[in-house]
Order: sequence, then C-alpha cells, then structure tokens
Amino acid sequence: MNRLRFLIFLIAVLSFGAVTNITAQTNLQNISSINVDDISDQQLIQLLQQAQKSGLTDAELLQQAQNRGMSAAQVQKLELRIKKLRTKNNESSNTKPDSTLTQQGRQLNYKPDTTDTLYTNKDLFESLKPKIFGADIFKNKNSSFEPNLKLATPLNYIVGPNDQLNINVYGSSLVNWKLEVSPEGNINIPGVGILNVGSKTIEQATALIKSRLAANNYAVGRGTSVQVTLGNIRSIQVIIIGQVAKPGTYTLPSLATVFNALYMAGGPNDNGSLRQIEVIRNNHIIRYLDVYDFLLKGDQKNNITLQDQDIVRVPTYRTRVQLIGEIKIPALFEVLPGESLDNIITYAGGFTDSAYTARIKVSQVSDQQRKITDVLEADYKNYIPLRGDKYTIEPIIYRFENRVVIKGAVFRPGDYELQSGLTLLQLIDKAAGLKEDAFTERGTITRLKPDNSTEIIGFNVKDVINKSVNIPLQREDIVNISSIFDLRDKYTVTINGNVRKPGKFAFSENMKVEDLILKAGGFAEGASTNRIEVARRVTDADPSSKNSSVSQVFSVNIDGKLKPADANFVLTPFDIVSVYSLPGYEKQKTVKVEGEVLYPGSYTIKSKNEKISDLIARAGGLTASADAAGGSLKRDNFAILGIDKNKADTASVNAERSARINRLKQSYKDSTKTTTDTVQQRNNYVGIELDKILKSPGSKTDLLLENGDVIRVPKQQQIVRVNGQVLYPSAVVFDKSKSFNDFVSNAGGYGPDALRRGAYVVYPNGTVKGTRKFLFFNNHPSVKPGSEIYVPKKSESKGNTAQTILGFTTGLASLGAIILGILSLNK
Repeated sequence: MNRLRFLIFLIAVLSFGAVTNITAQTNLQNISSINVDDISDQQLIQLLQQAQKSGLTDAELLQQAQNRGMSAAQVQKLELRIKKLRTKNNESSNTKPDSTLTQQGRQLNYKPDTTDTLYTNKDLFESLKPKIFGADIFKNKNSSFEPNLKLATPLNYIVGPNDQLNINVYGSSLVNWKLEVSPEGNINIPGVGILNVGSKTIEQATALIKSRLAANNYAVGRGTSVQVTLGNIRSIQVIIIGQVAKPGTYTLPSLATVFNALYMAGGPNDNGSLRQIEVIRNNHIIRYLDVYDFLLKGDQKNNITLQDQDIVRVPTYRTRVQLIGEIKIPALFEVLPGESLDNIITYAGGFTDSAYTARIKVSQVSDQQRKITDVLEADYKNYIPLRGDKYTIEPIIYRFENRVVIKGAVFRPGDYELQSGLTLLQLIDKAAGLKEDAFTERGTITRLKPDNSTEIIGFNVKDVINKSVNIPLQREDIVNISSIFDLRDKYTVTINGNVRKPGKFAFSENMKVEDLILKAGGFAEGASTNRIEVARRVTDADPSSKNSSVSQVFSVNIDGKLKPADANFVLTPFDIVSVYSLPGYEKQKTVKVEGEVLYPGSYTIKSKNEKISDLIARAGGLTASADAAGGSLKRDNFAILGIDKNKADTASVNAERSARINRLKQSYKDSTKTTTDTVQQRNNYVGIELDKILKSPGSKTDLLLENGDVIRVPKQQQIVRVNGQVLYPSAVVFDKSKSFNDFVSNAGGYGPDALRRGAYVVYPNGTVKGTRKFLFFNNHPSVKPGSEIYVPKKSESKGNTAQTILGFTTGLASLGAIILGILSLNK
C-alpha cells in the first residue's frame, strides 16, 4: 500500500514538473526574427549583463539563442559581436533604487501591489528585441508617476466616502474639525448637524459648509472665516484592461491620474498602443491619451484625474514602423493616421551628425515577401508609413572629395583643400614651407589610381622649389618630404669611466672631448686628465686580414680645468670616450669585526697586504670567552666569490631558516601534504680557521682583507642545530662523545623522506662538509660545537626502481669479488 502511494505521488510530481516546463517554454517568445546586425552595442551589453546575473557562460547563451529559434548564421554573427565587444568594453552593472508611494503628511488609504514579477522574471533576450519608443516610461522604477500629496487640494476634486475634510473656523469663532465622509457622502458637524457633501467638488462642499455654519449663528463673513481642506484622501477602484502587462482592478488614491494607473499595471505590453489609450467613464470614452505628447512636448492635458470605477483601456497598435542606423533614437514607433515619415524622424530626435540624409532605404511588406524602396529627402513629408516598414539610415561615406595631404619636413603638415589647379609648390607654400632639415634630393607622392590601387611618384624637391618642375595634384594625393634625420641613425656619443654621469649623449657638430665631459657632469674624484682614450668606428677594415682593426683608438690629454684650446680633440658620431682613474688613487676600504674581540666595530684597511691576523690585533685580540675555531669571514664581493647575491643566503638569514623549520613541522603534522623547500642556498661565508691563523700569522690561510669583509668571533658554542628531514628539528646540547647519528636521534631521528647519504654539516666558520659513501656505508662528517646538521629531502622522481636494483646488485657483485680476492691471497 505504501509503495502504491509513493508511485502515485511520484507520477503527480513528474506531471506537475512537465506542465511547469511546458508553461515556462510557452512564456518565452521565439526570437527568430531578430537580426544581429540591427543590435546596438548597448543592447548587447545588457544581454551579457543579464546572462552574467543568470550564471550563463557565452557558450550557454549562444546555445539558448539557437534553442529559441535563432538561425545558425545569426548565432555565428552574435558570437563574433560578443568577442569584439569583450575586447573593447568593460562590463558594469547598474542598480536602480526602489521607489515608494508613501509621502510625508497625507497618508494613502490603500496598499500598492508589491509583487512585481515584471522585473524579476524578465526574458533574457528581451534586450535584443527592438526597443518600443515610450514603453520604458512605465517600466522604470524611478518614475512611478505617483500623485503629489503635498499640493493644495484641487478645487474640482470630487469629495467621496472615506475622505477626510479639515474645517478650520477662525476669527470671532475658533473651531477646528477633522471630519470623515461617510459611505452615504455625509459629514456630521458638531453642534450643526449632518451635511451631505458626497459627489460634490471641494469648492461646492466649502460653500455648503459656510452656508450651514452661517445659519447656525456663526458670523461667517462678519469677522469669522472658514477654510475647508482635504485631509487623508480616500482610495478608488480603477479597472485597467486591454494590452497591458498586468490587467486587473487596482486600488489607487483618489488623486491618481491615468499615468499612475498605467504604471501600476506595468504599462502597455508589446502589442499595446501608446497613442490611443482610452479613459472610459459611465460607459463613455471621455478622453484619448497619447503618451507621445508627454514624451515629446511634456503635455499632460489628457492625463486626467481618475474617478472610482473608471476604466482605462489600452487597445492594440494599428501601425508600427522601425528606424535603425544613424538616427538619434533607434526604436519602433507607432504611427497615427495622417502622420508622415517626417513626423517619425522628429519623434526619433532627428538624424545623427554622420547620417546620409539624401535618401532613406525602406524595407516594406509586400503580399508574400518584403521589398526595398528608396525614399528621397524631398518626399519625407509626403511619404505615409506603412505597416511593418523598416527604415535604415546609413552613414555618410568616410571619403573626401577634395583632400590632399602633406607629411614630413614642412612647418604645417596635415590635410588641405584641393582647389582647382593646385600644384605641389602651392601645397608646400600652404604648409608654411620646408623645414631646414628637409631632405631636398627626393620626395614622393602617393597617388590613388582609378581602381583604388596606389602608385608612387618621385620628384626632386630642389627642382620643385626652383620652379623648374610643376606637378598638379589630384584628390587624395599624399605628399611626403623626409627629414635628413629620418634617413640616418640617431647620432650619439658615449662616455664611460670616472665622470659624474656616464652614459650616451646626443651628438652635435664640432663637439669636443671637453664638451662631452661637461655634459657628463665633469670629472669624478680621482679621474686622470692626462690619459683619456677615444675609440672610433672603423669603416675601412680589411675583411681578408685576421689582424684587421675593429676600432681606432686615440689617446687625448686635456686640461683639468676644461679650458678652450686649439688642440681640443673633435668627436665624430658614435665615438666612445673612456676616462680612467689616477695611478695610485684608492678609495678607503672598510671592514668590520664583530663578536668576542676587545674593540669590535668598523676598521679602515691601512695597506693592501693587511691580513686577518692584523685586523684581530688592531681590535685588541680575542676575549677570554671567544671561540677562535668558530670564527667566520663573510665576504659579499661578487667579483671575488663569483656568486649571485640575488639568490637567498640561507647560511646568513636566520629568518629563512626558521621558516624552513616551521614548514617541515607543518608537513609532518599533515601527513597527506608534502612541502618542498624551494630556497636556493647561497653561502657567502669563506671557510677560515681563525685559531690556526692566530697561531701562525702570515700563513697561507691568513687571507688578505677586502672591502666589506665582516669577521665574526662567536662565544664558546654548546649546542648543535639539527634541521631538515628529521622528525623534530631542534637544537641539541653538544657532547663530544656523540656521533652524527646520535645528534639526529636526539632530533627524533630521520624522517620518511630523508636523504641520508646527502646529509651535511655547516660549521660555525662557514665551511661545509658532506657525507661520503663507502660501499653500503655512509661516512658522516664530524660534528663540532655550534654546527648545523642538515638532512635534505629525497628526490620526487619516480620510476627508478630498476636502476636502484641494478646498482644494488652491482655493488653486491663488487663486494663478492673483493672478498674472493682477499681469500685467494690468504691461500
């Protein structure tokens, strides 16, 4: 029984889903009539924004378009348009603030409909359809056409049930009443009685109230005044039918107009008329509303105030035409009888600045197909638009009928008018003449031939200027006169060495070495003025000779004060000037001593042969707690060490070491993840043995000092750091009885990815020793106080099992051969 119930429930759900799906599909309109060429970029942007909000990709959007009836050719065009648009524009989403019908002061006695599905369920391809002129005015939430409840009460306002009348009596008598109109149209004035004001204008009601008060001993007009105003207004019922988005009966304030009612109903739909909206009262059409009057002239004469039980009817449109192309407002326009094409162009705001207005192409509906008709400009006022007309306003051709162009070495290059009989010389005169750097041997004219191909016509500029050649110009001729600087490399000279601003400088005629030195900011300190070399390009080298010159070098001596002299060396383009230092000129070089010395600090090197032992002696020698064996020398000189200082120096940067330890800890906390240490080690420490240097000063290991050297003498070390692929990287107390593996065991032992044969020790003085391999045994280096043991990670390469087995068996064979050899010797 339960199974039967479940089957019945499942069938019901599937049936409901099928019906829902069919209903959803029927609500979506077929878009096979959409022409992608007629879609503007703004419409396409709106489509892409809507698709993005719906979570659709471009491919899914195109698939939906094809499913909705768009042809394959149009889908392909749409795809190309989307690709071009995405390369040009950045998408942006605009949000519109919500509107409200609540005003300060008077309150409405009705609740507006807030379930507006018109905006939430909008068709994705709605933006691609041609825009109906004027339809957006009722779909824009920023323009609700709600009545202004703060205005004075209109004198022709009809009083009805639920209205509140404020009666203010002042002067000789002071009374203020707020009276509500009963369903019968009566008000009850205290002390006066019941008075019927229903179906009367506010002006008529005021007259009745004044008359009744005067009859009840109020001195109205004789020192007493009466003012009647409208308080809270009533609501009315208005019926909206026809071609609107949401037809039905609506509750509106009694001050509401036809526009208010249309806005509440979502405005006319795609088939609704915007120009012949009917207002029906007591079974008679009392007014026709044309929305175009409001849009084009701001005229609201037919936007009358509605009354209870009024009917607003929106009929279908009669004739609608479309304007596209170079028109200010491309859209669909509704045409009334008697209107011409000229009226429609006025509704569209007129032509754009680039429109071709001499004729308009019209696509018309014939009996069974469409046809093309041209409407000339003189017939715009006489042409009567027909059903389904589609007018295309094309742009003017981007082409000049009387243009010539001059480029290059003239004072005013650009476009010029081709006057009758214009010659090349006259065009040069119009361009203010030739510049001084003009190349006068040859110029060119690029001329457009009758078949739109081009040809080059050469001329001698001198002959044109001397009037010995006269060339008449034609439409779209492009004259080009080159500059001499455009026809050669840019001339420069270079200065290197001991000047304040070495580099390349622009060459000038008659430039001398002194001039170039001045451009470079003068000599730097220690520059030699007696030996300056100038290297010049060789243009006549012998290619068949092995020892042919590649440059011509001159030695120049100049006055240090750069005074003008007749013997100054004149430079040529591309010369390279080198300024050297004075022999024996040396800049001070500093070194630094840190740690356990009596006077740590910076010291200046006194002589070229000063050594490490000399510096320690100048620093007062070592303290009692110094560990001479752990002394280190740090040298950052790239030229000496030959290392890249841009690489990480893990031996000197403790922060990177700590980070590496933390990463290793994390890798063992999470066994499912592996961390690769990507820091490239670069050691800028020179391994020295300071204890031996101090015992034998001047020995080979007592190195000469270099600029920037840092000598550090640590205290007596008592720990050994163990890092890398161990289970718990840590610092271990040094004990000379412990071996390498003992220190590793104190750090938890080797990790699962440890490469034991690659383990190494970094000693306090900066030297590094690695593990040696003997047969199957690892010979680890000795460990000293202050050392760091580092165990690297195994390589992540896979598939080497066969090679490992081969190496293992080879090792076994070698061991067996050695053992057999030893046994044979014993025999």
